[in-house]
Parts: sequence; C-alpha cells; structure tokens
Amino acid sequence: MLSCLQDPVLPPLDQNCMRFFERVAVDTAFDGMGLGDEAERVSRALEGKPVLLMGQHGVLVVGPTVAQAFDDLYYFERSCETYITALMTGKPLRIASARVAHKTMRQWVEDYDGFADQHFSEMKAVLDDERSSYAQ
Repeated sequence: MLSCLQDPVLPPLDQNCMRFFERVAVDTAFDGMGLGDEAERVSRALEGKPVLLMGQHGVLVVGPTVAQAFDDLYYFERSCETYITALMTGKPLRIASARVAHKTMRQWVEDYDGFADQHFSEMKAVLDDERSSYAQ
C-alpha cells in the first residue's frame, strides 16, 4: 500500500521503521509493465540502497546474502504495516527526530551483526518443522 501513496516515504515511527531511515530509494517513474529496459532503470533507481519502493508497483530488496535480503524484506513489510495502521487511526503521528532515527538505523545495520542470519535460520527451522516439503 505504501507504494500507492502520493508520498511513499516511510517515516521513522518505531524502531522497525527507523531501521530503514535513509536506506530506501523511492521510484515514482512507473510507466507500465516493465517488459523492456526496466531492469536498467530500476537498478539505477536503487542508488546503492538495499530497498527500492517502486511507486504503484511494490518493493524490491537486494542484499549481499539471501538471509539479509529476506530479513530486510520481512521487516520492511512490518514497518509499512505499522505506518499504514497508524495512518488509519486518523490521529497525529509521533515521528522520531532524524538524530534518533539515524542512530537507531546505525544500531540495526552496524551493531546487530548476525541478526539476519539468525532470523533466516529460525524461519527455515519453522518451515522444516511445519512444512518440510518446501525443501524438495
């Protein structure tokens, strides 16, 4: 839903949202189905960031490992859900300062080493227990 808003920027509402502060590129140049040179345009639009929010389309996440990309996608989705739910209340939003948001983002990215790998391993363990056929 965030990609459909006039202003699709995710504000730093909570610590999950702050994780993506200054780490999301926004592409509002949707011009129909990407059947031609879309890959070139999208790769340039990433601007070296791990998340690209493509207006009127959705999200693209890249990372150095599958675990990191999965973790960023998982928490970006949760962050968007938090934001959209907060908007639905119609109440004023409590947006964190840029200082706090930047500090929290750095803590997620720089100080929480191994988190993505642990998260991914636990998700695979749950699948192994509940739906082991995914691995076949």
